[in-house]
Amino acid sequence: MSTVLSDTGLIFQRYLRQTLRSRISVVFGLMQPLLFLAFFGPLLQDIPLGGEGDAWQTLVPGLLIQLGLFSASFAGFGILMEKQFGIVERMRVTPVSRLALLLGRILRDALLLLVQSCLVVAAGLLFGLRAPVLGVLIGFVIVGLLGISLASLSYALAMRVTTMQEFAPVINSINLPMMLLSGILLPMALAPTWLNLISHVVPFRYLVEAVRAAFVGNYGDGTLLLGTGVALALSVLTLTLGTRLFTKAGA
Repeated sequence: MSTVLSDTGLIFQRYLRQTLRSRISVVFGLMQPLLFLAFFGPLLQDIPLGGEGDAWQTLVPGLLIQLGLFSASFAGFGILMEKQFGIVERMRVTPVSRLALLLGRILRDALLLLVQSCLVVAAGLLFGLRAPVLGVLIGFVIVGLLGISLASLSYALAMRVTTMQEFAPVINSINLPMMLLSGILLPMALAPTWLNLISHVVPFRYLVEAVRAAFVGNYGDGTLLLGTGVALALSVLTLTLGTRLFTKAGA
């Protein structure tokens, strides 16, 4: 275990330094949620959204989940590029734990997602978002669990395919319906009954609702507990599955 932890720290530091050298990727990763915040948020201010919070307490939590959904699910692109340059092949002959090769990357992605989430919330405050500090921190935890879940699967998938042309269509085919059915931009309570019913099979819906409940300070009606439980279960399941697939692929 100590070897895995030390190896994970080394891999984490390597990829963190790599991220710090390419700050432009952090900035452009924020563009989509910030554009939604600036151009879509004001349209919601006078519209009844069927929830407890105002427009910003509804939109900002959704954008945090959207940020985690897209940034973490595309994390595997990094491994595809490393394959092309032979970096993965060189790592295979090192004594570094194969589990650490995955965990180090995931920790870097989780930290990056946390920084980006802080920036989105800070921008939301400028637009008029008001939320309890505890609620915001709980929201960050849920988003972090989502990032861990999707990043582990993304890396596992990237090890199973050989080109970006194989990887991108799979991710896009999953992300788009998940985004539309999770109520990221608007609560699913506004949807027709049949669409609302279908959305209940999408786990990300419960995460969105949990973060929204946290942002209005609603900690006691079960919504937050259910969403947190789903996030924890999802992270354990996907991390276990991702580790097996990643290891089998010979990382």
